[in-house]
Amino acid sequence: MSGPAPEQDIDEAGLRVGPPQDHAAGPTGVVVALQHATRQMGVRRTVEVLARVNQKDGFDCQGCAWPDPEGHRHAAEFCENGAKAVAEEATRRQVGAAFFAEHPVAELRERTEYWLGQQGRLVEPMVLRPGATHYEPIPWDDAFALVGGALRGLDSPDEAVFYTSGKTSNEAAFAYQLLARTLGTNNLPDCSNMCHESTSVGLAETIGIGKGSVHLTDLHEAELIVVAGQNPGTNHPRMLGALETAKRNGARIIAVNPLREAGLVRFKNPQRPSGVVGHGTVLADLHLPVRLNGDLALFRGIAARLLEWDALDHGFVAEHTHGFDAYAQVLRDVDWAELERASGLTTAQITEAAEYFRDSRATVLCWAMGITQHRNAVAVVKELVNVALLQGNVGKPGAGLCPVRGHSNVQGDRTMGIWERPAPVFLDNLAAEFGFEPPRAHGYDVVHAIRAFRDGRAKVFVGMGGNFVSAAPDTEVTETALARADLTVHVSTKLNRSHLVTGRTALILPALGRTERDLTGGREQRVSVEDSMSVVHASRGRLAPASVNLRSEVDIVCSIAKAAFGVPDEVPDGGDTAPREGAPPPSATLGEAGARVPWAVFRADYGEIRHRIARVVPGAVDYDERVTRPGGFVMPHPPRDSRTFPTAVGRAVFTASPLEVLEVPEGRLLLQTLRSHDQFNTTIYGLDDRYRGIRGGRRVVFVHPADAEALGFADGDLVDLVSEWTDGGERRAPSFRVVAYEQPRGCAAAYYPETNPLVPLDSVALGSGTPTSKSVIVRLETAADPTPRTGR
Repeated sequence: MSGPAPEQDIDEAGLRVGPPQDHAAGPTGVVVALQHATRQMGVRRTVEVLARVNQKDGFDCQGCAWPDPEGHRHAAEFCENGAKAVAEEATRRQVGAAFFAEHPVAELRERTEYWLGQQGRLVEPMVLRPGATHYEPIPWDDAFALVGGALRGLDSPDEAVFYTSGKTSNEAAFAYQLLARTLGTNNLPDCSNMCHESTSVGLAETIGIGKGSVHLTDLHEAELIVVAGQNPGTNHPRMLGALETAKRNGARIIAVNPLREAGLVRFKNPQRPSGVVGHGTVLADLHLPVRLNGDLALFRGIAARLLEWDALDHGFVAEHTHGFDAYAQVLRDVDWAELERASGLTTAQITEAAEYFRDSRATVLCWAMGITQHRNAVAVVKELVNVALLQGNVGKPGAGLCPVRGHSNVQGDRTMGIWERPAPVFLDNLAAEFGFEPPRAHGYDVVHAIRAFRDGRAKVFVGMGGNFVSAAPDTEVTETALARADLTVHVSTKLNRSHLVTGRTALILPALGRTERDLTGGREQRVSVEDSMSVVHASRGRLAPASVNLRSEVDIVCSIAKAAFGVPDEVPDGGDTAPREGAPPPSATLGEAGARVPWAVFRADYGEIRHRIARVVPGAVDYDERVTRPGGFVMPHPPRDSRTFPTAVGRAVFTASPLEVLEVPEGRLLLQTLRSHDQFNTTIYGLDDRYRGIRGGRRVVFVHPADAEALGFADGDLVDLVSEWTDGGERRAPSFRVVAYEQPRGCAAAYYPETNPLVPLDSVALGSGTPTSKSVIVRLETAADPTPRTGR
C-alpha cells in the first residue's frame, strides 16, 4: 500500500484536557499497544513480530536502551511504547515513487511530523535535484556515485559532517566512523550531543569512564533508588518492572521531578494479576517537586546533611577518592536559604531526602534529560557523583550511577567510535589496525555542525538514521543552515521533516530495519548493540524486507566508502582479514588508507567488521564469538568491576562546583521541553498524552494555575511562547493552549519538537555543548492568530 495513511493532520480544535492519571501501564497500556500494532501491521504480523522483541534469538527493540533480563524473559518482553516503535517500522504502509510524484516537497513541508511518519516505510532511493520540486527515484549505484563524488570534491574533509542516530548498529557505526576518519575528519556528531553528553563528560572526569556503573541486578538489590529528571513511565517503561522488583525486595524510591509523573506514582504491571485487576504497586515513597535547574542545590543539601551526620564511608573515601577535603568545606559552608531558593524545596524536604540516603546501605542514582539539558548540567552530574562517593556507592552490589540512555544503541555507537572527540587510545588502535594516521583534531558536535553549515564551512551532510532537523535546537537557524549545504543525505526507514529541509541536492537512502531479515552478501547477517548498562548482544530480524530495494546500513556505508575511494566492487579472496601481528603496517595517506580498507569484505560478512572491532575497541576481545552467546556479554567498567578509577589522578574525584541560581525575570517562566506519552524522541505515534490528561493534540503548555492567573491567562487560553536570549533575539512558537498543571511556581513544560524553535543554538551546557532544552526562559503572549494550528 502506498500514499497517505488514514490518519489526518493534527487538528488542535479537537484537543481535550482531563485530569492526569495516577498510575502507568495496566490493561489500558496493553490495549493501546495492540490497537496501534494491529492498525500498522495487521493481527498475524503483530503476533509474529512482538514475539521476537528483546528475545535472545530475536531483535533489539528500536526504542529505549533499557537492558534485558539476564535469565528468564517474558514472552512479552516489551512495553507499550516499544510495541509502537516496532509497529512503526514493521508497518505495511509504504512510501515510494508514486507518493513523491503526488506530493511536492513544498507541500510536504507544511505537514506535521506526525502526518509524515504515518505515511509508511521508505522503499526506494530518491533524489531531489537542484531546482526540482519533487523527489524522483534514483538507482542505488547512481546514488552512491553522487555521494562519493561530492566527498571527493570537497576542498577539505572537514567540509563533510557524518551525523548518527542512536539506533545504528555497532557494525554500521564502526564502519561509518572508519569512513569519516579515512576521509580525514572527526566530524561525527550524534544524538548523544543533544541528550547525555553532559553525563559522558561529567562521569569521565569524576570516575574515569563516561558510562553508568550498574548492572540490572543492582536495581533489584538496592535499598534506595533515586530517579532524578526522568520519566520512566513514558520514556523507559520497562524500567518500571525493575523498580517494582526493587520495591518487592524492600527498596525505597525517591522521585525528583518538577511534575508528579504517573509512572512514578503507581505501576500496574500487566504481567501480574495485581496489575490487571488490583491496585498495582506504589513506587515513589517520596516525591521532590524540584524547581527546574534546582537539582544541584538539592543534592548539595543532601550531601551537607550526610557530612553533618557523619553518614559516610570513610574507608572508601580515603582509599578511592581525591578532593574530599575541599568538597567537605563547601558542604560546611552551605547557605540553606540559597539552597531553598535554588531548589524550590524547603530545608525540611531536603533533610527528609537525606535521611533516606543515611539509612540506605546501597543506593542507585538514576537520571536522564531533566539533569543533562541545563547550562550547569555537567556540574549537576558531578554533584550526583559526589553524593554517591560520600557513601561508597560505586563498585558494590545494589549501588551505583545509572544514567538511563534514551535510544537503543546510543551507548554502543559511542563505544564504536562515533564521537567528535575520540579517545587517543581508540585512534592509536585504529592506526595500528588499518595502517594510517587518523585525524586527531576534534570535530564538530551537533551545535558546531549547525554553525559550520550556517557559516559556509560545511558542505555535505550525511545522516545515518534519526531526524536531525527536528531533534536539533533553534529550528529556524538549523533549517536555514542545512539549506546552504551542497548535498544532504539521509539513511532512513521512515519519512521525516529532515528529508524536506534539503541542500541543493538531497538523497533519501532507505534502509532495512531491526525487524527485517538481512541477507546482504548472500548470507543471513546479524548485528549487535549495547544497552545502558554496557551489555552487548546480537540482534537479528526475521521479517521479509518491506521492499527488495532496501539495503542494510552496513551495505550503504560500505558502498558510499567504495564510491568515495574508488574501490573495485569485487570481493578479494579471503579479504584482508588476518589479525595484525608484530609491527604495524606501513603508513598510508588518508585517501590510500580508505582505498585499502576491505569495504567489500565488510559488506559481505559483518563478522569481518566484528573481528576489527575486537582489535580496535578496548574491552572487545573475541567480540564476534562473545556476542553470539545468548544474552551477549558485558563490556568492562573499571569503577564497577574493581573500584579502580582511570581518571587523571587515578582516583574518583570529588568536585566543588559553584552553586548558581538561575534567575528568571519578572513575568517570565522557565520552560522545559519534554515528550508526550505518544512519542519517542521526534517520532510521533499519536495525539494523546493520557498520563497527563491530554487527548487529541500536542500544542499545549503546562503552567501552574497561580502563574497563569498572575500572568493574566486562564486555563484554555491560546498563547504564543516567546523565548528570550542574551543575544537580544526572540524566538516564537505560536498557538499553544494553556493547561493548568501542578508543578513548582515559575516553571512550565511543553512538548518537543514543537518547542525546539525556542531553544537558542548558543545556549548550551558548559563543558558538553548540550542544548539547554530544560532551561528556556519564555514569556506568554496572547496568540497572534487564535486559529488552531494544523501544521508545524
